Amino acid sequence: MRDLRCLRAFFSWILFVLPVIALAVPGDTLSSLPSPCRTPTGLAWDGQHLWVADRLTDTVYAVNPASGRVDRALPAPGYDLRAITWDGKYLWCVDGEESRISQWDVATGLTLRNLECPVSNPQGLAWDGKDLWLVDGSQNQICRVSTEDGTTIVTFPAPSNGSTALTWWNGYLWCADRRDDKIYLFDPQHGEVVLAVDAPGKYARGLATDGKVLWNVDFQDDLIYRLSLDDSISVKISSPQTLDLLLTYEFRNYGPGDVPSLDVYIAMPHDLPNQKIISCANYSIPPTDILMDRWGQNVAHFHLENPAHASRIQITADMTAELSNARWFVYPHKVGALKNIPKDVRDAYLVDEDKYRLTDPVIQNAVKDAVGAETNPYWIMRRIHKCVREHLVYELSGGWNVAPQVLARGNGSCSEYAFVFISMCRAAGLPARYAGSVVVRGDDASSDETFHRWCQVYLPNYGWIHVDPQGGDREKPAEIAASIGQVDNRFLITTEGGGGSEYLGWGYNYDFKWTGRGPVKVYSTAVGEWSPSTFSPGGR
Repeated sequence: MRDLRCLRAFFSWILFVLPVIALAVPGDTLSSLPSPCRTPTGLAWDGQHLWVADRLTDTVYAVNPASGRVDRALPAPGYDLRAITWDGKYLWCVDGEESRISQWDVATGLTLRNLECPVSNPQGLAWDGKDLWLVDGSQNQICRVSTEDGTTIVTFPAPSNGSTALTWWNGYLWCADRRDDKIYLFDPQHGEVVLAVDAPGKYARGLATDGKVLWNVDFQDDLIYRLSLDDSISVKISSPQTLDLLLTYEFRNYGPGDVPSLDVYIAMPHDLPNQKIISCANYSIPPTDILMDRWGQNVAHFHLENPAHASRIQITADMTAELSNARWFVYPHKVGALKNIPKDVRDAYLVDEDKYRLTDPVIQNAVKDAVGAETNPYWIMRRIHKCVREHLVYELSGGWNVAPQVLARGNGSCSEYAFVFISMCRAAGLPARYAGSVVVRGDDASSDETFHRWCQVYLPNYGWIHVDPQGGDREKPAEIAASIGQVDNRFLITTEGGGGSEYLGWGYNYDFKWTGRGPVKVYSTAVGEWSPSTFSPGGR
């Protein structure tokens, strides 16, 4: 097994010295090199070398990042080295056995200072230019620690329950989590996770950065990975699955009066980063016409006259789609100002609508309290997201009320969460709209009658970013962040709209409109039936 790891490490090193041609998103592995030890824990960058701490041999190694060569090996200033970080001149080390943090001069081998560690289970360590940051593995917290005497200055909940490593970058903390197999970007100014990338191995243990790339040493496969920080490509597509979808729209009139006319409107999905329409909808009856509403949404329109009493009027739409996980990567400091939003976007998606009521005092006061003096569009969005999830609980009770009423009563459906979020964003000057979908409910063969709606906001320099205020109603920072900038491969987006549609109304996926003569009792419904795809090129 050890020989296989060495062989893998050798070929990884070959890849390391070759030029990287493929474009990458944040977190993509650019290359790797072998760890100098079998039980690597901490990782630090001093401007020339990567320092790797080894728990088994109590040794710290200086590794040349270009060649993987070990240039120095020094006895560690402790017996259970958990984490290390570089402060520009000295190496700071966390000793779990002695429960202390030491400032160590690698040039002389002398320990210059010893601080009592403020946590019982220290893990990652980072230096922000003034203070140290430490992971408390027992309490699942991130602590800011004074270098004067080890006093804890402030604490935040860690992204999740398995944090192992920290490094400081551009005002943020990268935080590795071995249980989630993720590396999270954490903003300590706001106490929020802003994005997540997949860890390259199964036990991300140490982190360091040279400002251009992120380094991660993995405890399980004994490799040091070089990861991209570049966000010139801001969306990553993964885990595609191809499914068939049969949508059935049904209408009945139980009388005793007549329905002179029935109009059915079905939203038509199109290709998006998270989805590819392989086979367009095959309708059971031909559409009367194809329409486009004021939001640019294509709709198949079916007009029927005088449907018979108690007859089941069914229209089916049969299609095949490839659904993927789509993850957007947004660095808040790169988001432009509100004034940088294009005029056509502002004109379309800052207007008031019946369900939003932007000028209502409930909305105005909520925005004032949530946003305060914040001007960065990303953090305006996050503050509103936090306000909505703190003031609403999910309750599916039927009907859609206007945003001020939903916010005042404190509960709502996914659509009502969306109305409140969009209303508050627009009142704050941030363009917002909604997306509606049909959902794969668990198994590939499943039914969906509930559907789901969430939001999108326009962030300058990035464009439209998905935000699910109801899906973000969670406890852990990592779970909350997963509701922002991400669409899973269980959603087929059918509808994108800014408000009331002349065809779909305030609905999504579909709508029915009918006229009646005399007293009538009507029933209408829609259901989506998913199944593993039977599609093959050239026919089905």
